[in-house]
Amino acid sequence: MITEIVTFDIPEGMDRDRVVALFEESAEIWRAHPKLHRKNYLYDPEQGIAGGVYTWDSVADAQEAHGAAFLARVAGTFGSKPRFQYFETPVVVQNR
Repeated sequence: MITEIVTFDIPEGMDRDRVVALFEESAEIWRAHPKLHRKNYLYDPEQGIAGGVYTWDSVADAQEAHGAAFLARVAGTFGSKPRFQYFETPVVVQNR
């Protein structure tokens, strides 16, 4: 299993309510994705970044999900280009 961290810049002046609304709009896309184990949305107003933490079976699955359509969606919605990081996830603890 791998964990992918995706971050991107949010436009200056876009407030938390708008960012969360956009996250909620995109949530249905990810709920329907057959290869995604889990997604946590990220928001840091001080740094002006947002994104997500995803759990997948493989880097290939992550890259397939974050292809041209995803890049275009982020560019069109937030006006920025995502950054991607991948980590092996050998142990997961989930309390709830």
